[in-house]
Amino acid sequence: MPHLSYVNVFAKDVVALSGFYQRVFGFPEIEAIRSPIFRGLDAGKAKLGFNAFDAYELLQLAEFSDTRGVKFLLNIDVDSQVEVDRMVPVAVAAGATLVKAPYVTYYHWYQSVLLDPEGNVFRINFMMKGPSDVA
Repeated sequence: MPHLSYVNVFAKDVVALSGFYQRVFGFPEIEAIRSPIFRGLDAGKAKLGFNAFDAYELLQLAEFSDTRGVKFLLNIDVDSQVEVDRMVPVAVAAGATLVKAPYVTYYHWYQSVLLDPEGNVFRINFMMKGPSDVA
């Protein structure tokens, strides 16, 4: 069965943005794949890559390089509601912007919505089994 291997983010500063996700979530860098225009992090079940805008040309995507607007949403799962509450101020202290404070969704996730230092959207989630998981 196919599986997700990487989510790649086009970044103005691959070193700074990958460093943000390392500091907040503790994802280690995959140093063997480091280059001047790429950083990769081991995020557990999948990898998180950061490409410099130079990669648009390398991948023959120059005509699609308009990066304004929300283009994707990173979801980072944690083990509990307490962990969501703990991680949000860590992310904000590291340079994130809080968009929506932690809340319980209609589909029984406890999550917060944030922007990373380059304005990319990410959520910190705990997937509850049901309403009884609400703290």
